[in-house]
Parts: sequence; structure tokens; C-alpha cells
Amino acid sequence: MPFADLLSRERIERIDAPLDLDGVIEHVATLLARPVEGHGLPAGEVAERLREREKLASTALGHGVAIPHARMASLDTARGAFIRLMEPVPFAAPDARPVDLLFAMVVPEDDVAGHLAQLGEIAQRFADADFRDALRAADDNGGLVRHLLGTDA
Repeated sequence: MPFADLLSRERIERIDAPLDLDGVIEHVATLLARPVEGHGLPAGEVAERLREREKLASTALGHGVAIPHARMASLDTARGAFIRLMEPVPFAAPDARPVDLLFAMVVPEDDVAGHLAQLGEIAQRFADADFRDALRAADDNGGLVRHLLGTDA
């Protein structure tokens, strides 16, 4: 599934209020739980899965980027959410830099190969300094949507 297919306008947000790591996980879980084609997820379960995965090892890549992710049995298709934090949060990154760009993802429990391929594609996109800079320069959600999805819709 291509990078942009994991996202929708409703799951891309710029966050101006300060959040701690738990608040970040709760927020992205709420975004990921929003219904897709009539199928919503329990936000509490999404948050718990993301926390469990984060306890195994940090999903921070460095350069202010993290990709919190988890697998869920109740999911038919992968979905993602993106948040841009105006106040970065410590995330145990390998370069010790706090995180301000988060691409969170949940995938079906049995889609291991797809999950790994999606993580690789997302990591590759966020390895591009120009891509990160453009996201940081976006003034609002519309700018983030345009950059991530290539559209205003």
C-alpha cells in the first residue's frame, strides 16, 4: 500500500498544545481509531498496542521523526495518522533529538510482510531532509495535507 494510501485528511494534524509522550500516543490512537469505510477501532486498544510496541524499543528514527506502529487482529487494512508537534517530545531517539514529526500506523495482525514494507517506505520518505523540512514549514493542516497527500482533499 503506497505511503499516501495509509493517510486521510482527517488523520493529519498539526498540534500546537504541548503534549507528553503518553499524550502523543493517546492523540495518534484517537486519529487511528476514526472510522475508515464505516469501520472504527477502539482508541483505548490502539493506544495500548502502541504503548506495548514502544516498550519493546523506541520507534524514533532520529532527526525528530518517530513511527509508532502496532499490529491489531481486529483490523482488515492498514491505516496511518500523522501529527506535527509544535513542541517536540522526548522519544528515546538514537540521536537523542526530541520528536516533532510522527507517522503512526496500525496494520492487520497477519500482514507481517506488508507491515515491514510500509515501515521501510515511511522511513525512506522521512530520511529525506527536504521532506522533513517541508513538513516543519507547513503553516497549518492544509499545508501538511498538501505535502503528505499531494492534494487539498
